[in-house]
Amino acid sequence: MATHKTTTVHGKTFYWGTGRRKTSVARVRLTPGTGEITVNGRPANEFFRLDLHRQLARSPLQATARLNVYNVLAQVDGGGITGQAGALTLGIARALVEAEPDLEVELRAKGLLTRDARMVERKKYAQAGARR
Repeated sequence: MATHKTTTVHGKTFYWGTGRRKTSVARVRLTPGTGEITVNGRPANEFFRLDLHRQLARSPLQATARLNVYNVLAQVDGGGITGQAGALTLGIARALVEAEPDLEVELRAKGLLTRDARMVERKKYAQAGARR
């Protein structure tokens, strides 16, 4: 598991978490607040067009009943929108564990702290694709 950190700047405490899914990487900063989720400088509802992706991004906060307790500021790079939503989910879950270590059991039981290691298989030479 990657190292996470807690930072205090001007009396504000930030909890960091990194999530990965396929080729997407999400760097998440969690702060005590009102439940705002900002992704790449835009509100999550604007960044994620599909409700499925919005629910996926909020799932760690909903699972632990912390939806209106923390603000999330995330920087997401690489991959597609589904991979980015999955990476954000893992990043938020890891940051929550950094903020409240007793939540780890609950998040792990729901599978939110497990990195999905599936990647696209590479194309082989003399073939039309990875397996054909």
